[in-house]
Order: sequence, then structure tokens, then C-alpha cells
Amino acid sequence: MAGRYELSDAEWELVKDIVSTPQRMGRPRRDDRQMLNGIFWILCTGAKWRDLPERFGPWKTVYDRFRTWRDEGTFELVLERLHLRLREDGLMDLETWMLDSTSTRATRAASGGGKKGGPEEPVDHALGRSRGGLTTKIHLVCDGRGHPLAFELSPGQHADSRWFTTVMERVHLPGPVGRPVKRCDHIVADKGYDSDALRRYCDRYGMKPVIASRKMHRRPRRGRSRGFDKARYRQRNIVERLFGWMKEMRRIGTRYDKLAKSFRAMVCLACVVRCFRSYFSDRT
Repeated sequence: MAGRYELSDAEWELVKDIVSTPQRMGRPRRDDRQMLNGIFWILCTGAKWRDLPERFGPWKTVYDRFRTWRDEGTFELVLERLHLRLREDGLMDLETWMLDSTSTRATRAASGGGKKGGPEEPVDHALGRSRGGLTTKIHLVCDGRGHPLAFELSPGQHADSRWFTTVMERVHLPGPVGRPVKRCDHIVADKGYDSDALRRYCDRYGMKPVIASRKMHRRPRRGRSRGFDKARYRQRNIVERLFGWMKEMRRIGTRYDKLAKSFRAMVCLACVVRCFRSYFSDRT
């Protein structure tokens, strides 16, 4: 029986072919399952890498394995595998999706990254000044059952509507046959996403926006007036509850990572844990 924060036998069997690498020469490789369990322990507790319990092995080895998997995109491949299994078992809602953002307070130590950026690391490291101080925003889209589909990071002062298209373009749900699903029938969001440009984007791809309108003077829109689905809009609490659950993991509730790609990897792991729990709880 797996301990707290550790993978069960069924969960490990589902992803071991992705994280395990065959070794042909050199010193024996530390057990991948043990390393992954140590990373999940850091994710949930928010502790420093140096405080990792000895049962997970040397902390430096676990941290190096985390960096290797982070740079190789291993965590994204695990999440994609879980999306596929959820679709195959009919556990994913492909009709209604919700999109929202949340701000994560960053510690002072998180601002110590260098100024060198790159394709995977923005120059600002997704850190910005907002009303809450030094913060990072997580923009996330989930389905109607609370499964995280895609996310993006931005500095805390950026407007939500600025990242709507970017997050939606990251959705890529593979299936057993046919093309991956990238769009839904209804997209639910709060009034922070009320924009004519976003509504035109939804029209272009055949999605119906269920977005609350701001109380502001604006020119009347041409064409037929849009109906507002109040019953479907109430389902927006699904993504808010998902954020609340994710922030119970202390590496998500507070940002300790200097690099945006390291914090992105932690957010991806939180999404993996959420999909794990949904997939195996619905099968028991």
C-alpha cells in the first residue's frame, strides 16, 4: 500500500513507461518511482528540496531528476496519457469548459532568477507586481467535471482577457481515433473575459461564449442579440473549486521557484494528481 503523497501500484503501471529510461552502462540508476514520489512530496508539502526525507533517496538526486523530466517535457506527456484514458472511459466533458485565473503569491527568494530568457523561460520569469505584491497568475481551462485541460502562466498584473486565446490554443485532447479535440460547444468565463474580440474568436470556432457582461457603456452590437445561459454560467464554480483544491498543495499556493518553467512543472504535476484521483476513484 502506497504512503501519503506516493503513487499507488495502479498509478505507477499507468505511467512507468513514460518516466522510466533503460540504462545500458554506468552506475545503477535510482528507482524512478522513488524519485517521482519524492517530487510529489515536495509538491504537496512545499518544503525545501534539502528537507526531503531520506526514504526518497538523496535530495540532490531527486532534484536533478526533476530538472531532467522538466526539461524533457515528461510531466506533460504523463498528463496527456491521463487525458487519453479519461476520454476513452467517457469521464471527460467535451461539451462545456470553464476558464479562469488565480494569483499565486511569490516569495522574495523566487525573484532571484537571472535576466536571461529563452523559448521556455520568459525574461520576467512570469513574475509581476500587483495588488498582492509579487505574484504569478495561473490561467487554466477545465472541463465540466473539473479535469484541468491546459494552463498558462503570466505576471500577476496581466489582464485575464489577454491570455484567453493563448490558453485555448494549448488545449489538445488526444482520443483513441480521429483528431485531437481542441474546441468545445460552450465556454464559461466571468466578466473579466467580456470582450468583443474574444466573442468573435468563439464564433470563428463554433463555440458559444457564456460570459457575463460588464456594466459599462458600449456601442450596441450588430446582428442578433446573444442569449445568456444563467444555468450554465453557475457551473463556473467548478474551475474555482479546482483552483482551491490545487492551492492546498503548498508549492502551488505559494510560488517558491525562481524559474517559470520549474513552477510550470509543479502546476502540471498538480494537474496530474487531479486526473489521477478522478480516473481511479471513478473506477472503484
